[in-house]
Amino acid sequence: MSDPGPTSAFHTANADPALTDRLVAALDVQAASAGVRRLREWAHAQLAARPGERALDVGCGTGSETVVLAAAVAPDGTATGLEPHPGLRAVAERRAAGAGSAARFLDGDALALPLPDAGVDAVRCERVLQHLDDPARAVAEIARVLRPGGRVALLDTDWSTFVLHPADPEVRPALAAVALATAATPDAGRRLTGWLAAAGLTVDALGADVLLHDPRTVSRPIVLGLADAAAGRGLITGAQRDRLLAGLEEAAGQGAFHLSVTMFAAVAHKPG
Repeated sequence: MSDPGPTSAFHTANADPALTDRLVAALDVQAASAGVRRLREWAHAQLAARPGERALDVGCGTGSETVVLAAAVAPDGTATGLEPHPGLRAVAERRAAGAGSAARFLDGDALALPLPDAGVDAVRCERVLQHLDDPARAVAEIARVLRPGGRVALLDTDWSTFVLHPADPEVRPALAAVALATAATPDAGRRLTGWLAAAGLTVDALGADVLLHDPRTVSRPIVLGLADAAAGRGLITGAQRDRLLAGLEEAAGQGAFHLSVTMFAAVAHKPG
């Protein structure tokens, strides 16, 4: 297979080892969110990986869900996490080994999976497609490696559902624009079924949940980043940015802060 280049600006921008700890911390906080946990559990139940099967986790991050797949296919199956970010892959390997898991991890590209045709029983791919310039190609690759009757679970975000409160009405469009610019394909969540159908797969189940951010943890750096980016692009003034941040700090102290984005999931199978 030819080299398609980097899968996403996300991995290119975060390949700096100095950023790995920050990235892992953010992923861990998100993984602890009730909404993420519910949607992951639902997707695992729908995917229904079974003992003896071959499972693949595309863009596995810290490997937590690859470990879940490995337990489901044990003792004779295999669970492989594919992760192009070397820092994340090292964390995944270390955590899996510490948990006594048989999960294994490979470097690889979602746009050119390093696997033969029709050799995988179950695939999961979470919050990867939003970072790709050609997500349809990645889904086609998943369809290629699935055996007939094999299943896939896609989970991804739709950044148009981003909500931050409180924010002045004139500031909200600027924040929405910045949020949408955080991903190569920001509306990935709503497009999952279309990509699956175009790849010749049959959609069996749909799910959704909301990632609610806790203002005490990951929300503060996200809000600061959004506000600074909006001001830096001239979408809001410095004074508007300062009012926004002050208002959000006050709201957090009163329990009135809200930051959320909706995640969607689709489970499908390969006919035949």
